[in-house]
Amino acid sequence: MATDVQVALDRSSPVPLYHQVATAFETAIRDGSLPPGTRLDNEIDLAKRFNLSRPTMRQALDQLVQAGLVVRRRGIGTQVVEPPVRRPLQLSSLYDDLIEQGSTPTTEILELTPVAADQDRAELLSIKEGTPLQHLRRVRSIDGTPLAIMENWVPTDVLELDRAQLGDHGLYDLMRGAGIDFRLAHQRMGATVADKEQAALLDVDPGAPLVQMERVARDSSGRAVDGGHHLYRADLYSFEMTLVK
Repeated sequence: MATDVQVALDRSSPVPLYHQVATAFETAIRDGSLPPGTRLDNEIDLAKRFNLSRPTMRQALDQLVQAGLVVRRRGIGTQVVEPPVRRPLQLSSLYDDLIEQGSTPTTEILELTPVAADQDRAELLSIKEGTPLQHLRRVRSIDGTPLAIMENWVPTDVLELDRAQLGDHGLYDLMRGAGIDFRLAHQRMGATVADKEQAALLDVDPGAPLVQMERVARDSSGRAVDGGHHLYRADLYSFEMTLVK
């Protein structure tokens, strides 16, 4: 086991001690000082090391579990996992966001086929039924770990998608390269659980929690240029936003 984390506790601070400890561990996990796979000492030993009560140390570990930074496994103990992707809410693609934060995304193309817009897709994209679309389905991984199943419907007259290019670039990056000017998107997020196929693709157990997102992106003329339905591993992914009054 390894727990080489320095925690400078300020016992006069209004910030709870458990939160101070959890923050120090989170910093060490995110900067790589505690890499994925590191096993932490048990809460009794950690409490003694930091001169804390056992309930306080348990609260700190619970906070790390809730943040998706560590897991508790029977017979193994508390272990560091890959930090979850924290994605800001903005008009960008997952590929671009991962590159920006220094990760190495890879893409497996599951499907790229021409289809005709059915009633649901026509309503989603504000187009006529039968309009030619390209149906794209991919698995996006981060540093070799599956993160998302991404499904998109793109009108053929917007951009002809290329399988090879999609393997090396994000969809929005290719669209911008083709002169598409993104201006707004309507996005809806919720929760679901993985079925057997999704679980196999994302390397999770069937029934594992997933974050689902539906998005319609439009260009400066108001034309819908992409309709997306994406599923993300809830243990590796979260959205974040800043609210201003």
